[in-house]
Amino acid sequence: MQCPFCQHPNNRVLESRSAESGRSIRRRRECLECNRRFTTYERIEYVPITVIKSNGDRESLDRSKILRGIARACEKTGISLPQMESIVDDIEAELQQRSSREVDSSEIGELVLQRLPEISEVAYVRFASVYRKFRGIRDFADTLNHLQSKAPSPSSVDSDSSSPEILSMVESR
Repeated sequence: MQCPFCQHPNNRVLESRSAESGRSIRRRRECLECNRRFTTYERIEYVPITVIKSNGDRESLDRSKILRGIARACEKTGISLPQMESIVDDIEAELQQRSSREVDSSEIGELVLQRLPEISEVAYVRFASVYRKFRGIRDFADTLNHLQSKAPSPSSVDSDSSSPEILSMVESR
């Protein structure tokens, strides 16, 4: 590591500590030539992921776009920003572990949909309605039926006991 002041190649590490929530290491260094101190950061270098859009365009993965979509779906549901960021972190980590550096935008949408029911069924339905381009009430009913079939026990919450009636009313239309 060269000194940023005198470009001397030798220095010593005075202190190392975790930074950025454990995502990097901060090192305080001292040049052995000019004795000036400087800080370096050691981070994992991620290979950029290319997203293939539905129209065929390609662009770099932008985590803020994923977070914005999740945030819109989670509006007024009480889901905290750290929970939403955790979903984006999980998706980004999963994509980084893949051997392919290209991913379809539809795969990203499906990855979001896999994680949303764990934090909010309402957010799941909202995200699915935009992502899957719902055209009518039948699409909502199908999604609600899908969610209900995955639910652990509908009798555990009093308000859930009426949901089969609501679904049958929606399906009869």
